[in-house]
Amino acid sequence: MAKENQTEQGTELTLVGLTDNPQLQVPLFVLFLLIYFITLAGNLGMVALIRSSSQLQSPMYFFLSNLSLLDACYSSVVAPRTLVNLLMEKKTISFAGCITQLFFFIAFGTTECFLLAAMAYDRYTAICKPLLYPSIMSHRVCILLVAGSYVLGLLHSLVHTDFTFRLPFCWPAKVNHFYCDLMPVLALSCSDTHVNRHLIFGLAGLVEMVTILAVLVSYAFILSAVSKINSVKGRHKAFSTCTSHLAGVTIFHGSVLALNFRLRSSDTLSTDKIFAVFYSLVVPMLNPLIYSLRNREVKNALRELVMWK
Repeated sequence: MAKENQTEQGTELTLVGLTDNPQLQVPLFVLFLLIYFITLAGNLGMVALIRSSSQLQSPMYFFLSNLSLLDACYSSVVAPRTLVNLLMEKKTISFAGCITQLFFFIAFGTTECFLLAAMAYDRYTAICKPLLYPSIMSHRVCILLVAGSYVLGLLHSLVHTDFTFRLPFCWPAKVNHFYCDLMPVLALSCSDTHVNRHLIFGLAGLVEMVTILAVLVSYAFILSAVSKINSVKGRHKAFSTCTSHLAGVTIFHGSVLALNFRLRSSDTLSTDKIFAVFYSLVVPMLNPLIYSLRNREVKNALRELVMWK
C-alpha cells in the first residue's frame, strides 16, 4: 500500500529503537537504567555540592554547576522514553512528544556548546588576566553568559524544529532511531528536504565552528601565558584547572563531529545509533567524573561534606 500524506491525521510515530533482537532488550534496559541513574546522581550531586560548599563559589564552579544541571536535563530528554520503549513491544511516541523531544534535545545540545565556550573564556580570564579576573567575571557577567548560551540554544533549536515540522509527513511514520533526531525525522517527509539538510549542516556547522574556535583561541592565549611562567610547579598549577575542561570539550565535540562526518559519508544507521548513544547518554554521565576526579577543590569539598555528616 502506498504511503499517503496524512500529516493532520497522524498522532503517533513508531520508533525503530536500537535493536530488534528481543534477547538484547532487557540487558540494554538494565545498562541504560544504570547509566541514567549515574548521570542524574553525578550531575545533580555536583550541583548540590557546588551550591552548598563555600569552597566552590568561584565563577568556574558556577559554570560547572550549570553544565551539570544541563547534562541532567540533556540526558532526561532521551533516556526515559528509551527505557520505556525497551520494555514495550510497540515502541511509539506521540507526534507532539516527538516535536518536544527534538526541540529540547537540540536546544540543550547547542546550549552545551556555547556553555563550554564560556567556560574556556573563564579559564582564559583567570590565567591571562588574574588581577582583573574578579571584575571581568562578575556574577552578573556569569549569569549573562549562561543565559546567552540558553537563548542561542533555544533559538537554534526553534529554527530547526519549525522548519522540520512544517514539512508534510507520510503516514504511518516510522522513525529509524531510538529517539526523535533531525535526520531520521526528515526521512519521514513526503516532500523535498534539501533546504532542511543544508540548514542542518549550515547552522550546526556554524555553531560548532564558532564554539570550537572560541575554545581554541582561549587556550592559545592560555598556553602562551603558561609558557612564560618560569617554574614547572607554577606552570602545572596554572594549567591544572584547564585539563578537566579540555577533556570534557574533546569528548563532547569529538562525538558530535564524528557523528556529523558519519552522516555525510555513510547511510549506515547502526553505527550512527552507537554514536548517538555515546553523546546523548554516556557523555552526560562522564562529565561529573571528569570534573571531579582531577579537581582537588571538588574532592576536598566532598570530603568535608562527608566528614561533617
